[in-house]
Amino acid sequence: MRSMTRLLIQIYEIQTPAEAETLIGLGVDHIGSVLPPEEPWKIAALKDTIAVVQASGCKSCLIPLFGAPETVLRALDYYCPDIVHFCDALPLGEDGAHVCDQLIALQLRVKQHFPAMAVMRSIPIALPGFAERVPTLDFGRRFESASDFFLTDTLLMGSAPSSENRQPVNGFIGITGRPCDWDMAGCLVRQSKIPVILAGGIGPANAAEAIVRTRPAGVDSCTQTNTRDAWGRNIRFRKDLAKVNRFVEAVRCAETHLSSNAERTLIHV
Repeated sequence: MRSMTRLLIQIYEIQTPAEAETLIGLGVDHIGSVLPPEEPWKIAALKDTIAVVQASGCKSCLIPLFGAPETVLRALDYYCPDIVHFCDALPLGEDGAHVCDQLIALQLRVKQHFPAMAVMRSIPIALPGFAERVPTLDFGRRFESASDFFLTDTLLMGSAPSSENRQPVNGFIGITGRPCDWDMAGCLVRQSKIPVILAGGIGPANAAEAIVRTRPAGVDSCTQTNTRDAWGRNIRFRKDLAKVNRFVEAVRCAETHLSSNAERTLIHV
């Protein structure tokens, strides 16, 4: 058994240089930003945010919330993030294979046009107890050769087999604030030849347990480290810095615990 490597800490949705600088100071490794579909895709503040992250030595991640391949390529040429993150809701029905092939083709085009840019693909996992309803491991095998990272995320499931329209952002997975089935996430980690980052309802309170259960390469937090309004509702694109700090501390504590266990195992082997 080898010693455990340093866990990656990834935080979304960071849209301003000032907030990026603060998170870098807190020890975040991957700073994730989102390119919304309803706005012009050239956003000066977002470009500056990515530049600040890259100047620090951390990695910038960018999610384009649109799917037109030519627009995606133009946007990536403009922003030049370290990692492009695709989080499309993968179809569960009969047309799933054809759609996956199209998405893989786009990832390969990105790799061809931007050889230095890594590709992250969100892999859907259902809520605990419903993992068998989503072909998570099949998706992993299909996308692995065209991806550099996987990110697990929670797919909300209704009574129908296909439920993409029930996600917080139509056509995409993520920002549900609810943990996925960690047993299935652990299976994906063990199956994959590329690093898997665990996401889906992860925050300061459950990060350590999630890491121990799944043994991912890293952990991601969005909704559980966001600010809340007076009614307790999540405020998008605004981080609670105290929560982020506790999240980082929880991850590093779990990392130390696992490393110590690995070393004790090596001593007794």
